[in-house]
Amino acid sequence: MKLRFAPSPTGMLHVGNARLAIANALFAARNGGTFQLRIDDTDTGRSKESHVEAIRTDLNWLGISWGETFRQTERLDRYAAAIEKLKATGRLYPCFESEHELAAKRETQIRQRRAPVYDRAMLKMTPEQRRQAEANGKVPYWRFRLSDRIIQWRDLVMGNCQVKLPSVSDPVLVRTDGTVLYTLASVVDDLETGITHIIRGEDHVTNTGVQIDIAEALGAHPDHFRFAHLPLLLDENGGKLSKRFDAMSLRTLRQDGVEAEALVAYLARLGSSDDPVLVPFDEQAKLYDISHISKSAARFDTRQLLGLNHKLLGQLPFTAVADRLPEDATEDFWHAIRTNIDMLSEAKLWFTVVYGDIVPPAEEEGTDAFLKEAAALLPAEPWDTTTWKTWTAALKEKTGKSGKALFLPLRLALTGEEHGPELRDLLPLMGRTRVLSRLVPGSAA
Repeated sequence: MKLRFAPSPTGMLHVGNARLAIANALFAARNGGTFQLRIDDTDTGRSKESHVEAIRTDLNWLGISWGETFRQTERLDRYAAAIEKLKATGRLYPCFESEHELAAKRETQIRQRRAPVYDRAMLKMTPEQRRQAEANGKVPYWRFRLSDRIIQWRDLVMGNCQVKLPSVSDPVLVRTDGTVLYTLASVVDDLETGITHIIRGEDHVTNTGVQIDIAEALGAHPDHFRFAHLPLLLDENGGKLSKRFDAMSLRTLRQDGVEAEALVAYLARLGSSDDPVLVPFDEQAKLYDISHISKSAARFDTRQLLGLNHKLLGQLPFTAVADRLPEDATEDFWHAIRTNIDMLSEAKLWFTVVYGDIVPPAEEEGTDAFLKEAAALLPAEPWDTTTWKTWTAALKEKTGKSGKALFLPLRLALTGEEHGPELRDLLPLMGRTRVLSRLVPGSAA
């Protein structure tokens, strides 16, 4: 068994790409197969080397490794050979229409309430007509003549699928400049490198029918590949997630402090009734079952992801995050904040709260007097996690305040936030001098 992930280096990987990469890698690992990383870089005008490196970085971050990797630009001779084979068998034919002419045909078909399918007019060209077109400076692009049949397969997610090829336009496989398009290059790579299973998005169902036809034209057995098409991802409101992909790039999520383990756990179970499980990638593979994925579109809910990330952060030891925390952050600091953050980037805010300067919000009238009372009752150092309870008990007895009336003014004065980590844990980190200066600005210890 061999699976592949074949991103195009024309942009950053986003959660939609990641879901497919994770599905392929987990499926391969669970079934003892191998995983291939293929860089589909035949679109040289849009492909960037920086994106190639970013793809590798993102996959490594997710915990995905590959047994083999290559770039399509390294295999141009193999595509050329496939092109010649299809030409020789009459399945690849030259076309000379311009984009303007094709658009006019489509408009006419739509007005006549017919499906805008390519009419194969170029198949009727005589050799003389072709020579005349080329003599007039026209350069052909090449289409693949699809079979007039229905392609059927048993999908690992969608069940029985079919594509009626007569309702699909013959695909362009070779541009006028002779460069190959993804539709053909992908089939050639999958056949020649031994790919057995292809997991991709539901939007590729029609393309799968086309590529099966191309594969058979190149000599493949009808059942050479097994397919699984994952339903599309929607956003929280049921809209297309593609509109928000820029905000959902893996680089952005990583920089914001989303943990790879949380993202893998979330995307691996997204679209199924199984709850995410926070385990390392190898363990995740043992649990992965593609048959549990629903045929219905799945919603990517950022709040659910952050909830899972929150849970994971609360379990992580200091050693797992030490190199990503602010310089001089201690283990005690991490233990104080880790159950109160959704993303690791929030640690910077709490480091400033504990060790830096804050601007507390305006307090209600009369709060100054209360804070002065609190300052007067502030215990002497050394402090530990019992100091907060001792201090607030004395303050409650002196002022008669309790609950929110007692604790909220103190939290606002000391942290500038209405919510956050337990003050019993933050107090020893802040120290008496800092606490006193926040209760009564200008005070000295």
